[in-house]
Amino acid sequence: MCIGAARQPLEQLAPLTAIEKIHHEPDTHGSTRVDLARFLLRVSGDSMRDAGVFDNAILFISKAIKPRNNMVVVAVVDSAFTAKKLYRRAGRVKRQAANPTYPDIVPKEGQTVEIWGAMATAIKQCTV
Repeated sequence: MCIGAARQPLEQLAPLTAIEKIHHEPDTHGSTRVDLARFLLRVSGDSMRDAGVFDNAILFISKAIKPRNNMVVVAVVDSAFTAKKLYRRAGRVKRQAANPTYPDIVPKEGQTVEIWGAMATAIKQCTV
């Protein structure tokens, strides 16, 4: 389903790689945190296509949804933001693409994966 009635320019929404432009405050350790309970992000790329998240889609992300295995989440590692499926097992976390041409992302030694929220829905942009 495509939603084409709204004519608000999509440029007003922050791209996934610049989520910090939505709202951020550095914490005492110098990292960035989002204080919003819900926010919108634009996706770039096709790594999540098999989960119905296509290039240029708008994701509605909620911090109220508890992230569980196989959910699409927004995470940050070393200031890089990604939307991937969450996978946790035996205390280990990895992020999985929903496209077999992309490898799983496993944090390296010393890296911390910070989950910023889970996807509530995705809105696909279409030509009107």
